[in-house]
Amino acid sequence: MLFSSTIVSNGVAVGVVSYTGMKTAIGRVHAEVQAAKEDEEDTPLKQKLDQFGDLLARVIFVICFLVWVMNYAKFFDPIHGSVVKGCIYYFKIAIALAVAAIPEGLPAVITTCLALGTRKMAANNCIVRRLQSVETLGCTSVICSDKTGTLTRNEMQAVKFGVLNGGVSASDILTHDVSGFSYSTEGQVIDSFSTDSFNKTEGYKLMAACCAIVNRARILYQDDKFKLQGEPTEGAIKVLAEKLGKYDPSFKATDAKANPMEYSDYLEKSITRVATLEFSSARKSMSTVVKGYNGNAGNTVFLKGAPEQVIQKCSSILSKDGKSTQAMNESQKQ
Repeated sequence: MLFSSTIVSNGVAVGVVSYTGMKTAIGRVHAEVQAAKEDEEDTPLKQKLDQFGDLLARVIFVICFLVWVMNYAKFFDPIHGSVVKGCIYYFKIAIALAVAAIPEGLPAVITTCLALGTRKMAANNCIVRRLQSVETLGCTSVICSDKTGTLTRNEMQAVKFGVLNGGVSASDILTHDVSGFSYSTEGQVIDSFSTDSFNKTEGYKLMAACCAIVNRARILYQDDKFKLQGEPTEGAIKVLAEKLGKYDPSFKATDAKANPMEYSDYLEKSITRVATLEFSSARKSMSTVVKGYNGNAGNTVFLKGAPEQVIQKCSSILSKDGKSTQAMNESQKQ
C-alpha cells in the first residue's frame, strides 16, 4: 500500500488508486490538523497580556478592598444618614478607584505598536497577516526553513559537463557550458561545439547514452511548459542527454515539444534492458545493464554516481576514438 505525499525511494511499479482526497491517510491527518487549529496555543504576547491582566486585577482588588476597609470608621458618620448608606458610599469610591486603575488605553497602545512593527516589516518586503506575529517574531532567535521548493523552485539544470580525451591531465579534459533553462530540451552545447566534435570524440556519445539510459526520469511538454516526472537530479541529466543528442550524426532531431525525449527514445529502440541496480546510499551509484548497444551482442553496463565511487571502479581510460584503452593507475584516479 502506497501513501500519498510520500516518496518511493527506488524501483518500478504500476499503481491502482484506492482512495482519494480526504479519504486517504494523509487526508485524515489533514482533518486532524484542521481540528487542532481550534486549540491553537496563544501567542507569547497574548499570554503575557493575560498574565498581566490577572496580576493587575488581583492588585486592584486588594487595594480597593483596603481602601474600603480603611474607611470603616466613617461608615457611622451621621452625614450618610445610616451605616448601610455609609458602607455603600465608600464602596462606590473603591469601585471608582478600580475603574481609574484599569489601563483602558493599553489595547490601543499595543495595537499601535504592533501596527508600526508591521509597517516597518512591510518596508523590508515582509507581509504580516496577523499583528501578534510581529511580537512572536521578536521573541525568535533561530528560524529554520526548508530550502527545496520553498526558497527555490526545486528544479535542477546541468550547466557544464566534461569528458576525458584519452588521458587524465588537465589538457585531456574537455569541458563545455550548456545553455537553456529549467527542464527545456531546447538548449544547446556552447563553446563552438558541433556534430563533427561529437563524432570525433567517443566520450560525448557515451556520456549522452549514459545520461539517457541510466535514468528513470521523463520529460514532458504540457500546458506550454516542459515538465518533469521523477527526481530533479535525473531530470537535469536527462535534459543534458537530449541536448547532446542533437549533435549525434546518426540521429535526426525533429520537434522537441512534440517529443522532448526523442533522443532517449531513439537509443531505447536499439537496446534491450537486462537489469537495473538502483541508487542506494551504500553504493552511491546507479547502473543499468543493456544488450545491443552500438551493435554489441553482449552486455554493456552504464554507471552513474558519486565521482569517488565511479572512478574507483574504473580500470582503464578510453581513447579519443573509442577503439583502444590504456591502463589507469591509482595516482591517476586520485
